[in-house]
Amino acid sequence: MRRVALLANLDKPHALPLTVRLLDWLAQRGIEASVPAELAHALGGAAPAATFAEMAASAEFLLVLGGDGTLLSAARRGLGLPLLGVNLGHLGFLTELEEADVFSALPALLAGQYELDERLMLECVVHGPAGGAEHYLALNDVVVAKGPFARLLRLTVAGAAGAIITYPGDGIIVSTPTGSTAYSLSAGGPVLHPQVQGVLVTPICPHTFYSRPMVLAVGERLAIRPEVAPGPRHLADVALTVDAQEGRPLVVGEWIEVGAAPLAARLVRRPGWNFHAVLRRKLAEDSRAGLERDEA
Repeated sequence: MRRVALLANLDKPHALPLTVRLLDWLAQRGIEASVPAELAHALGGAAPAATFAEMAASAEFLLVLGGDGTLLSAARRGLGLPLLGVNLGHLGFLTELEEADVFSALPALLAGQYELDERLMLECVVHGPAGGAEHYLALNDVVVAKGPFARLLRLTVAGAAGAIITYPGDGIIVSTPTGSTAYSLSAGGPVLHPQVQGVLVTPICPHTFYSRPMVLAVGERLAIRPEVAPGPRHLADVALTVDAQEGRPLVVGEWIEVGAAPLAARLVRRPGWNFHAVLRRKLAEDSRAGLERDEA
């Protein structure tokens, strides 16, 4: 491997020092590294700045320094590059390496000794009453939920054959199998193995005894229509959130289309990676951390 790209979350205290060490380590081995403009500026020009399109065209994989949120952001760029995540955050469900493992693991990975873990992504389209459309990508989930007012929201979910269900409650989460361990899990949804080919629909605080999460076929295109009363005071009552990182309020007349994206996120894994082992370890770590916070 002769060229890689680096993306670092500069809000993480260790990200910039680790980037400097990595650039020096790679240069000593004759491996070129490119970084986006913001990171190049923070490094004082120690690495050449490149656009994401340039990185996608020339790099063999993208080294992502941060946490799950940083990796989600990288995946949504749709670069098509394999993503190697280094956890500098809290949980690290998606990242492959911990900071302490980076320099011992990289030689084998750079020599091509890795597997690609392909993950389903969602494409979300916001359709406007006048026919306009906004497009989003999600690796974890698409959430349609009520705004700041404590009022019941009704969301109708429909497929190609017509209405599937109407959820009264606080909203719904449409997630990938990857996202089944995120917000959907907190809302009572099941954990899906990442290689399951399905889309999970989980209600948020449903106001009924009979609303349950559903797993739908991966080829299904879902239409989500909020039932809201017209009028300016309700314009901010329904909001769209994508991967808990981007989104906006929905206006009256807008509806959401969600389905499998035409591209997958490709995560770099060391040979022998096991989802169930990661699930057991990470959920146990999260539980211990929660107990320690409560005791403190």
